[in-house]
Amino acid sequence: MEFRGAITALVTPFRNGEVDEEAYRALIEWQIEQGIHGLVPCGTTGESATLSHDEHKRVIRICVDQVKGRVPVLAGAGSNNTREAIDLTQDAKDAKADGALLITPYYNKPTQAGLVAHFKAIGERVDMPFIVYNVPSRTAVNLLPETLAILKKEIPQVIGVKEATGDLNQVSRVLEFCGEDFQVLSGDDFTALPTITIGGRGVISVVSNFVPDKMSAMCEAALAGDLAKAKALHYFMSPLYRAAFLETNPAPAKEALAMMGRFPFEVRLPMVPLSPANREKLKAALTEAGLL
Repeated sequence: MEFRGAITALVTPFRNGEVDEEAYRALIEWQIEQGIHGLVPCGTTGESATLSHDEHKRVIRICVDQVKGRVPVLAGAGSNNTREAIDLTQDAKDAKADGALLITPYYNKPTQAGLVAHFKAIGERVDMPFIVYNVPSRTAVNLLPETLAILKKEIPQVIGVKEATGDLNQVSRVLEFCGEDFQVLSGDDFTALPTITIGGRGVISVVSNFVPDKMSAMCEAALAGDLAKAKALHYFMSPLYRAAFLETNPAPAKEALAMMGRFPFEVRLPMVPLSPANREKLKAALTEAGLL
């Protein structure tokens, strides 16, 4: 299985405190119509931290059912509790997702040896493609390139990484140590283009929630070597990259989709709506991009 191009880390629409299945299916359908290359249900952007286990499993199944094999589904299945990660990963396989996105354990702050042991334990129990998710800003631990090389060598399921350090030196070292067959995906919109130009496969994107066509086109151009087109799209989206992180993700992305009329804005505590000032900045960025 190859995960390549623009892959949206989907928001999870809520209505009156519950998962809004109708809005979620409509969002998925629109994403595919707009040319997206893959979808991630139940990632950070999907507010997985405040979904119950039953909701988490249901959201993945809704996504797989709506997609119907048209694009790969990479299901968020990680946890800082290894037993829980095994359970969620097995359920992602049972749901017929194409792969599992597995974050490094957060809060516990495991050593590099602990990280290896964590992913080995999942690999011993579940046989499906794994994309490891490295995001030190949320987990307080950095999965080093040398450790990733160990994971690739010792765990056949580990086929790639979502690299969200924002550090192109680290991305380069991952590619150097793990080889060209290792699927390196940017975990930050603003590093998607440079990551592809040094050998990455694409991006797991937040802004593609509301500009799936532009992000898909940028990745396609970059992967085809058309850097002029890719750069033009990169700089067109750059104000949106910043706007999507005016406050903690996914509140800005959900607000953008609400402004665009996709579904009403709703997040779960401890997420809250944007401040009025940041809401105006987001609205200005969307207006400038021709989205409103």
